[in-house]
Amino acid sequence: MAVELAQAGTAREVARLELRLADAARAYERDRYGDALPILRELARNAPGVAAVRELLGLTFYRLGRWKEAAKELRVFAELTGSVDQHPVIADSERALGNHRQVAELWAELRRTGAGSDVLAEGRLVMAGSLADQGDVGAAVELLARAVAGRDVRKPLDRHVRQWYALADLYERSGDLPRAREWFHKVVMADPELSDAPERLTALR
Repeated sequence: MAVELAQAGTAREVARLELRLADAARAYERDRYGDALPILRELARNAPGVAAVRELLGLTFYRLGRWKEAAKELRVFAELTGSVDQHPVIADSERALGNHRQVAELWAELRRTGAGSDVLAEGRLVMAGSLADQGDVGAAVELLARAVAGRDVRKPLDRHVRQWYALADLYERSGDLPRAREWFHKVVMADPELSDAPERLTALR
């Protein structure tokens, strides 16, 4: 990022950009997305080639539910860096817009590029949600079950538990209540504070 900022102007201008980006990052971390947005839009106008600016602007648009703008900015980030780390967020934005073909294309790219486990899990969750949105709950179940079933995870990470929860939800939606109970139980055992898993498990008994 330092190299990108160095190309944005004089040392004084670069110092100002760094301070403004830090201000925006703090606002974002405190969920003050409305405060972060004008700062980031100004930075993107003045330093359009700084990937960190375009990434944070895209994520801010995403948090504000401005899906089209989020996808656009995060695609710029991907082009500037070659990174697929924000592909799940782009895909979720496209899903919210009903662009299921683009969701599938982004998922295929994630698989092809060998993304990290956390990024791949997020992409899989979005793809499963997209399939379910289109009425193909069975395909959504298959996608998640293929990834998590039959694996003995002794110390589940957040990505494991979130996929288990999504799978339990899909099983319940498909009418397979025994499997829904099984996966909600795994979620509760791993993280009883996650969302409404305990209540949903109780309702299925």
